[in-house]
Amino acid sequence: MSEVKNILLVGVGGQGTILASKILSEGLSQAGYDVKMSEIHGMSQRGGNVSTQIRFGEKVYSPIVGKGEADVIVAFEKMEALRWIEYLKKDGRMVINDFEIPSVPIQQGIAKYPEGILDELVHKARISVFKAGDIAAELGNSKTMNIVLLGALIKAMDIPGIDWEEVIRANVKKGFEEINIKAFRAGAEQV
Repeated sequence: MSEVKNILLVGVGGQGTILASKILSEGLSQAGYDVKMSEIHGMSQRGGNVSTQIRFGEKVYSPIVGKGEADVIVAFEKMEALRWIEYLKKDGRMVINDFEIPSVPIQQGIAKYPEGILDELVHKARISVFKAGDIAAELGNSKTMNIVLLGALIKAMDIPGIDWEEVIRANVKKGFEEINIKAFRAGAEQV
């Protein structure tokens, strides 16, 4: 692949965005791609947004994805999907977790969570929407929501020749490998 592909993973602190990005980057690197990753934590420990930019291809010179350049955006929280939509290519794709985490102003009653986010996004992009949190909870561990989303992303991108399950086993906490493999498979079934 000589063309560089651009991926954004966006969410809120504590959702596992960084771990999903690490697994994705490691798998791509093992497959022989040149991979660059940039992460912004912001006030992630205080419920702030987290974004990770991943670029991969034959040769990548910068980890930064500009506006209108993302091939795929994975939104771990639906308000983050709306916040980052301008980074998506015209023919790009969004994988959206139908999940709400109210920001501090919303929690304080200063603002309201926006209504109609998914209705707005469906007119702006090609989207796949599902409740990754519910899927993870049904599997028995709600903390695997990030791996459910990772499975959906990888299925949407159709990247062959990578043993993703082995990469997951090498990167998740010991004792949680199998539940994460189940989460990955469940996410892939959503796209």
